[in-house]
Amino acid sequence: MRRRVDGGSGRAWKGGVLAVFAMLAAQSGTSVRAETLLDALASTYQYNPQLDAERARLRAVDEEVARANSGYRPQIGFGADVGREDTRVRPSFGGSGGTTTPRGYAVNLVQPVFRGFQVTNAVNEAESAVRAGRETLRSVEQQVLQEAVSAFADVVAAQAVVRLREDGLEFFNQELKATKDRFTVGEVTRTDVAQAEARRALAVGDLDASRANLKSARARFEQVVGHAPQRLSDPGWKTRLLPNSLNEAIAISSRENPEVVAALYREQGARFTVDRIRGELLPSAELEAVYSERFDPSTSTDEINTASVVGRVNVPIYTGGEVEARVRQAKHTHISRIQEIEQARAQAQSAVAQAWAQLQGAKAQHESDKAQIEANRTALNGVREEEKVGQRTLLDVLNARQELLVSEIQSEATKRNIIVATYAVIAAIGRLNVAELGAVSTVYDPVIHADEVRRKWFGIDITHDDGRLEHHDLWKADVTHEPVK
Repeated sequence: MRRRVDGGSGRAWKGGVLAVFAMLAAQSGTSVRAETLLDALASTYQYNPQLDAERARLRAVDEEVARANSGYRPQIGFGADVGREDTRVRPSFGGSGGTTTPRGYAVNLVQPVFRGFQVTNAVNEAESAVRAGRETLRSVEQQVLQEAVSAFADVVAAQAVVRLREDGLEFFNQELKATKDRFTVGEVTRTDVAQAEARRALAVGDLDASRANLKSARARFEQVVGHAPQRLSDPGWKTRLLPNSLNEAIAISSRENPEVVAALYREQGARFTVDRIRGELLPSAELEAVYSERFDPSTSTDEINTASVVGRVNVPIYTGGEVEARVRQAKHTHISRIQEIEQARAQAQSAVAQAWAQLQGAKAQHESDKAQIEANRTALNGVREEEKVGQRTLLDVLNARQELLVSEIQSEATKRNIIVATYAVIAAIGRLNVAELGAVSTVYDPVIHADEVRRKWFGIDITHDDGRLEHHDLWKADVTHEPVK
């Protein structure tokens, strides 16, 4: 099961990763500590704007529970009026009239007593939406962390390829120089020199392309992780989070994959929606208390005080079929939500199977790569010795070195694929999160904000994901037409 770390007040959840990057920033030059994959994941978790956006979206969903709870509470209103009234009376003999200033105020309170269980079901419906939203947030977190893993592995692989290309170019440079020297003394032909020059030119082009790929990988890393890569350590691919078998992975995904869990909560919410709408067909009752005062100066009355408490019961007889139609509509929606659960489970199982197959294939390829590199290295040494005694040509040597280079580059690509596939499996089962990985000690806990606003009666201030309280003045508009800088 996934581990939840309580974020306390909400301000501390980012503190666990700040220390890591403060230490990195305090060091420079050759003393900079190599950045690990966990460091990169921690940075991504803190700074990625997609995660911040999804957390804010979930906090907006939290407010639906507060809205639903308002149905239990009284509605209190105050009204006042003032005017001016001119009166002229013309009887048979004489006349009268005058000017008055009628005014008054009223306070009313409406307390719902029974609404056909609509409020209860609305609250349960909103709570289900919140829980589904938390799983959606968890799914987005996994997607972002997967991108960080891929970006990290891409940079590591691209750096390794550049080093291999540089070594290859150095080899071809030495061979070209040696070939020219031998051509000078007549040991080789001009064709041999041309072959060495062509192979060197190819190595230069390949190195330039590899350096361009490295720049692209570094740019993507900075976009996802939030800072430029410095010195990255070898991430490896062994982790305790990887299941022991495909069957175990599939079983875990059926329970913990965020899309599956979210589908379960959406089905639950759909059931409450049916009950909420059906409640509109049931009787409702409420109490209304009113107190008013009227000040109407006249010859007869100067002031009127009124106080009343009224109980109301409303029994719907016929609504034209509109409510019934919405009930039927909600039932069909509920049926679709049930099918979505099975669809989510099937997709999760498919994702697990695909990632597992890719992982096993990459591991098998890695063993093949090691054998191929060793064989190519042995072949190169043998061809160079045979070339010295005239049994092989210079072209044979160049080809053997190129084959070794290709196998070494393939090995780096395979290592990258193993890393990516490993974390793809972990994501597919629903356990790719910073708490499980041990990247940070404190994580963002969405329950804190939900509990904060669930029973909030007053106020329009909001709380950010880092615990900051943003104050809003009820009487002052704070919406600007300028974009956020």
